[in-house]
Amino acid sequence: MTAYVQDSQLLTRRGVVLVAIIALHVLIVWALAAGLAHRMIEAIAPPIQADVVQEQVKKDEPPPPPPPQMEHPPVEVPPPDVAIELPAEPTNNAIQDVTDKHIVAPPPPPPPPKPVVKTPAGPGKGFPNTDDFYPPASQRLGESGGVNVRACVSAAGKLTADPTIDKSSGSSRLDDGALRLAKAGSGKYKAATEDGKPVDSCFVFRVTFVLK
Repeated sequence: MTAYVQDSQLLTRRGVVLVAIIALHVLIVWALAAGLAHRMIEAIAPPIQADVVQEQVKKDEPPPPPPPQMEHPPVEVPPPDVAIELPAEPTNNAIQDVTDKHIVAPPPPPPPPKPVVKTPAGPGKGFPNTDDFYPPASQRLGESGGVNVRACVSAAGKLTADPTIDKSSGSSRLDDGALRLAKAGSGKYKAATEDGKPVDSCFVFRVTFVLK
């Protein structure tokens, strides 16, 4: 009877251990499912982070070249402007013949015409005396002076038109006496000449009345 009781107690203990083992396994499985194990591991030992640092290899670069030396260009002073007046070349507009033909020289220019020798007309030989045409009234009043008379005569020395007063003496009586003298001298005039030949012409001559 005692042996049976012992065996029963032994079985009971085994059952308890077995149940405990099964419960432990269930707990582990549940912990794994719930991430408890991972949290516990992180709490115990945090994860190690490794940063990869790449070492930069410095290359030996040659030293920089020296700065270039700036050369200042020489300052050139421009020469002063000098205006040089060159003589103008004569322009020749003549057409030059460059052919081999014989060139005939042009005839010489004709000689210039000779100047015409002229002689003026005027009172000639036998022309009336001025005192004969002095108005008596002017003599009594003491009038004297000169009159310029214009006359036109032919190659024969005769009047071709009535004479006119070119410049008055200031006295109508003296002017009338000069006109009567000019008309009385028709045919007594010396005609004008060109190269010795008498020609028709007009001229002005002066008649002077002087008291004696």
